[in-house]
Amino acid sequence: MENTTTRTVEDEKVTGYEPAIEIKMQRLFTTLSEKDRRRYAGIEAAKLRHGGTEYISTLFGIDPKTVRRGLVELDLNDDPASDRVRKKGAGRKTALERQPQLLVNFLALLAEFTAGDPMREGVLWTNLSRCEISRRLREMGTPASRLTVRKLLKQQGLGQRKARKKKSMGAHPDRNAQVENIARLKAEYLTAGDPVISIDTKKKELIGDFAREGHTHTQIPVETLDHDFPSASQGKLIPHGIYDVARNEGTMHLNMSHDTSELCCDSIARWWQQHGQHHYPNVRRVLILCDGGGGNAANRHVFKEALQALADGLGLAIRIAHYPPYCSKHNPIEHRLFPHITRACQGVVFHTVDIAKQLMAKAKTSTGLKVTVDILTTVYEIGKKCAADFIENMRIVFDEHLPRWNYRAIPQTNSFQEVIFGGILSCVFGKVLTHHFPVTQAPPELTNE
Repeated sequence: MENTTTRTVEDEKVTGYEPAIEIKMQRLFTTLSEKDRRRYAGIEAAKLRHGGTEYISTLFGIDPKTVRRGLVELDLNDDPASDRVRKKGAGRKTALERQPQLLVNFLALLAEFTAGDPMREGVLWTNLSRCEISRRLREMGTPASRLTVRKLLKQQGLGQRKARKKKSMGAHPDRNAQVENIARLKAEYLTAGDPVISIDTKKKELIGDFAREGHTHTQIPVETLDHDFPSASQGKLIPHGIYDVARNEGTMHLNMSHDTSELCCDSIARWWQQHGQHHYPNVRRVLILCDGGGGNAANRHVFKEALQALADGLGLAIRIAHYPPYCSKHNPIEHRLFPHITRACQGVVFHTVDIAKQLMAKAKTSTGLKVTVDILTTVYEIGKKCAADFIENMRIVFDEHLPRWNYRAIPQTNSFQEVIFGGILSCVFGKVLTHHFPVTQAPPELTNE
C-alpha cells in the first residue's frame, strides 16, 4: 500500500501523498509542456477522487479550471492539436493585433527617417536604431519593444546588414583574356607536375601593445594602448606569403624592414631551399601567380632584375603571371591562405615577432592546409633602382600574348635549347612564341614560327 497523508484543502479532508512524493511530483511537473502539465494534473486528480482537483491545484500552483480542462482532454478520443502544445491562435495577441495604430505610426516614422539609393529602386535603409524607434513609438502612444520593432523592420524588408566589398573599381579590357591565360598556364604546369605558387604580402601589422580585430577567450580583460601610433611601436611586421597550389601548403616569411622586390625574391628563394626542392626535386620551371603591385609590380624593372638574379641562383626558369588590375582577390593565396592566417591570429596582441610566428604556424583547415613560418632578418632598402645596363642587357623573355603580364626569367646556366626541350616556352594559340622589349634582341635560336 502507498504511504499517504491527510491534508485539509478548503475544509475538505483529502487523502494526499506524503511530502517526499509531492516534491518529486512537483519536479516532474516543471519539466512538462503546458499541455502535458494539465493532463498530468488531471490524472493525479482523478486518482484522488473527491477533493482531488483542489488538492492537485494547490500542490502544483495552478488554477482548478486547468485541472478540470486536463480531465476533459483525457476523455477525448482524438487530440485536436496532436502536433502542437496550444491550439492554433492561442496565446497572447501580438502588439500589432492589440494596437492597430502601431503599424501606421511605424510607417510614418520610417517615412521620415528612411534614406534610399537614387540609382537602385527599392534599396532603402533607416538611420534610427531599434531602441530609438521603440522610444519614438512610445512617445506616439503605441509602445513597442525592440523585438517588436525588429519584426516590423523585417516585414518592411529592412534588416541589419554589413557592407560587402563586391563592386569592382574597374575592369581592364584584357581582364578575361589574362584570367583565361592564367587558368591555362596553371593547368599546364600542374598536369606536368611542376610547382605553381601564389605569392602576396599580407596586411602589415604594428608590433607592440596595440589592439587587433577579433575576439579571444581570456580570464581577464586585455588592455592595449588607446592609439595606434607607429612611433610607439617596435616596428612594422611585413608578412610575405607563398601558397603551393598543388600541395595546399602555405609559407609565411616575416620581416621588419620594407616590402621590396628583394624581399619578395628572397622569400621565394627561402621557400625553394626549405620546401620546393624537396617536393619537386627534378623540375626545371616554376609558375608564380601574383598581383600587379607592391614589391612584385608588373611595371618595375627592379623586380625583373631581382627575378633574373633569382632564376640564375636557383637554376630554374621562373614564369610570372600577373593578375589584371582590380583582380587581385582572384589570387589563390588571398582566399586559401590569408583568411586562415587572420583567423588564427584574431584578437591576440602582437607584442613580439615570435608571438606572430607562433600563431600563424597554427593556422589549419579541415581540408589539410599546413603552414610554416620563418623570419627573414635582412634589412631591405627602399628607393633602389636597377643597374644602368640592365634594360639593355635584360634577358627577361616576354610572351607575345599580353607581354606586360606574362614573362619568364631564364637562368643563365641553361642554354636556350635546353629551355625549349624542357617545355618552358608557352604555347599561345598553337604557336611557340617569344617577345622582347625593342631594346632586347631575341637570340637567333628563338624565332616565331
